[in-house]
Amino acid sequence: MEATRRGMIGMAGAAAAAAALSSGGAFAQGAAHRLGSSSKTLYWVATVTPCNASGEIDFGALQAIMQFHKQAGADGIVVLGTSGEFPSYSVAERKRVAEVAMQNKNGMNMIMNPGTPNIAETVDLAKHAESIGYDGMLVIPPFYFNNPGVNGLTRYYSMLFDNVGLPINLYHIPGTSEVPITLDLLKNLYHYPHLAGIKDSSGSKQGYLDFVTAFPELNMRTGTSSNLEPALEHGMGAILADGNSFSAQCAAIFRAFHANGNWKAELAKLRAKQMAMRSAIQATGFESSLPFTMSVQMGGPAFFGRAPLRQPDADAQAAIRAAYAKAKDA
Repeated sequence: MEATRRGMIGMAGAAAAAAALSSGGAFAQGAAHRLGSSSKTLYWVATVTPCNASGEIDFGALQAIMQFHKQAGADGIVVLGTSGEFPSYSVAERKRVAEVAMQNKNGMNMIMNPGTPNIAETVDLAKHAESIGYDGMLVIPPFYFNNPGVNGLTRYYSMLFDNVGLPINLYHIPGTSEVPITLDLLKNLYHYPHLAGIKDSSGSKQGYLDFVTAFPELNMRTGTSSNLEPALEHGMGAILADGNSFSAQCAAIFRAFHANGNWKAELAKLRAKQMAMRSAIQATGFESSLPFTMSVQMGGPAFFGRAPLRQPDADAQAAIRAAYAKAKDA
């Protein structure tokens, strides 16, 4: 029932986008927008926030993760997104995570999610990210009040745009937030020069293409590897949780793309690795297993997520390690 309800919400968002397109076509006013990066077609990792078995943040592991992704070839990092379990941390903890990540950026492009259900804390976190040098923000819409409508969302985001100058990306993940980002909302915010784009984690190919077609001058990043083909074909970037499992392989796709090489062959390799991991991941759940999988990828001590997400038990950990060993050769 829950999966069906979320699917209906996602389809509603895509339908709204299609309706907006049919009424006005591509929306472009010729304004120059600050996108927050020198290139649009980059690979950002949606990084995990590592914790020990007691749920305490392991800042040493976070530093090591940042170094690992740099060495793997990532162009950038998104801190405290869905993979980073942002709702599980206090405002003070989120500021500290943002600080430690920034201190270890290693030349990568840095994006942080300051989103909360209330505008006061969102602005506070956003100003903090701006003050410590982030390149941009990815902002989840205010959740709990399911789909508050375009007028309410316009008011919310306008308060953020009016208070910070960093490039801002809107986070479209209706299956989780239950608050879709629509073309109408983007049109309402388009006059802000620091509207940079979106991250589309809906998984809808047509919905994603609608965003890309309507706003080709923004960076309409895909948040799912399933939409990497249309993203790269339209010169857009990607923010991938898959980097927590196969960061070097994700980077190889973009490296091949920029070299005019066979990036689709590299994408096929990523999908083969994902398939080899599928059954082991499904046993625990994708978000719950992601931090542990990242520790397996790094070949170091185990780390985990925080409650309410589950921790893989001993059997699940063994299954993930065995599946990962096979996936490396896929």
